[in-house]
Amino acid sequence: MADDGKIAFITCVNDEELYEECLLYLRHLRLPQGMTAEYLPVRGAASMAAGYNAAMTSSDAKYKVYLHQDTLVVNKDFVRDMIRIFEDESIGMIGMVGCRSLPASGIWWDGMRCYGRVLHACEPESVVDSEMMEPEGAYIDVEAADGLLLATQYDIQWRDDLFGGWHFYDTSQCLEFARRGYQVVVPNQEQDFWCIHCPREKPLAPEYKEWQKNFLKEYGDMLSPEV
Repeated sequence: MADDGKIAFITCVNDEELYEECLLYLRHLRLPQGMTAEYLPVRGAASMAAGYNAAMTSSDAKYKVYLHQDTLVVNKDFVRDMIRIFEDESIGMIGMVGCRSLPASGIWWDGMRCYGRVLHACEPESVVDSEMMEPEGAYIDVEAADGLLLATQYDIQWRDDLFGGWHFYDTSQCLEFARRGYQVVVPNQEQDFWCIHCPREKPLAPEYKEWQKNFLKEYGDMLSPEV
């Protein structure tokens, strides 16, 4: 039985310095009365999906937040705001940025209508407020959201059988939730952004196209690209 008074923060870690800063922000979040938090780093994961599955099955927390080691949660009321959205039981997952309709490529940021907001700090001297369209209400449902942070209230297996690397695991999980009738949403962040993402620029992995092919083979019939 899932413990609805507990939240687990799950992160695949291969850089201890980045994770320490990530953890510092998580430990400073305000928790609603009666809530407890656990922090589950996964080291030496074979893939993002495999690491997330290992942590997911080890925790009885109802609420789980899967976030990158270079994501800083700056909205101190993140947990309260997340639970408020999850009061709608049809919502299975919350992301920070995403697209309403996936394009034929399966790459969410190529979509025509992207929503959400995240502060990008790729270099010490360069901070970019990546603000896309904002939902008119408290949130908007999207077909896919980015894996920098994904919060869930239901446990669904990540597809480590299809994605043995570090790409497309997030878009895949969004569609796994959709297959089970759950919505994925992006919150309204018009007043302030919820997260800072500090990715280090690096070339796209050579296996990226392989994972993309896996994705399109599995989910291609679910896509209805906007034109």
